[in-house]
Amino acid sequence: MENTLVDKTFRDSNGNIVLAQMPNLPLIVWIVSSLLALIFTSGKINIVLDVLANGSLFTWAWLELFQGVNYFRRALGLAVFIGIIVSKIQ
Repeated sequence: MENTLVDKTFRDSNGNIVLAQMPNLPLIVWIVSSLLALIFTSGKINIVLDVLANGSLFTWAWLELFQGVNYFRRALGLAVFIGIIVSKIQ
């Protein structure tokens, strides 16, 4: 079987098409801390939750960028990674 660009982009090592996966720990931490930051909108707890959310999303993006199962997942990690950096610069 020929390994085409489409295969490398969307298939994992088992040949399955992978666009989304079950959330891993950094993504779960990001979701929970982001939701809690909507509840605790001020004070030190909000600052801690914001740092935790950004750190965990950064970690998820980094892992996807370097360990993603296919090119699509790696590109997704890169896009989120760039998005985090751009949002912090502005």
